[in-house]
Amino acid sequence: MFVACSTLCFAQMPFDKAMRRMADLEFDRVEYVFSGPSVHEVLKPSWITENKEHALQRIRTASGLLPSSFDIRFETESLDDQKRQFEALCWLAKSMSVAVVSIMPSPSGTPSDVEQKRLKELMGIAARQGIVLTVSTTSDGTTAMPADAVALCRSIPGLGLTLDPSHYINGPFQSASFDEVYPYVQNARLRDTGRKPGEFQMKIGQGQIEYNRVVSQLQRSGYKRGLVVAIEDRPDSPFDTEAEVRKLKLVLESLI
Repeated sequence: MFVACSTLCFAQMPFDKAMRRMADLEFDRVEYVFSGPSVHEVLKPSWITENKEHALQRIRTASGLLPSSFDIRFETESLDDQKRQFEALCWLAKSMSVAVVSIMPSPSGTPSDVEQKRLKELMGIAARQGIVLTVSTTSDGTTAMPADAVALCRSIPGLGLTLDPSHYINGPFQSASFDEVYPYVQNARLRDTGRKPGEFQMKIGQGQIEYNRVVSQLQRSGYKRGLVVAIEDRPDSPFDTEAEVRKLKLVLESLI
């Protein structure tokens, strides 16, 4: 295992400066978050779809860090448009030697056959590029229940999960064990989180995330990929985000 930093940790900074700050904090791997609302223009899926070679050059020029994974958040609900964006992002992933990409699940309540059809089509695109596709565990999506997340993986051979324990701690099913998802985890994102409303992101040590247990469970499942520090840099954050990023990095490095 290794520790990586999400670009969300420096979402309020220009892209080049964000990359430099990660290097200053002695990260050597980064998870790129591709999202429409991103302040990092170079990471917007719609822009990359039309400018993928330029995007590749811009990212390589700005960052000397090794890419650990892609966190893809589509700007559209249209499956055809998602597939178009995903084709470009999988090309980018292969060009950057990224083995794992994650996407967000469809919203809770989406019929299972509809979600399976979407994931199978995206899975085919990823497989052609030799990339592992994962779905993030979120509290408001089709992976909100651990059992449903596992069922998705069983229904689509090769599909993995990106584990974000915060969504199980702070989501609607916070009393449910999520141990059953570990054998399917291909990527992991971490911060500290409490169980009450408004406690999704807390200072390290003040929440309920048991880092030692998460890492231990991942190790038992043979996990060898990244532990991504994913503390989002928000304008209204009540604490110093960079200080918490540094703190969590040290905690995770002490466990692997």
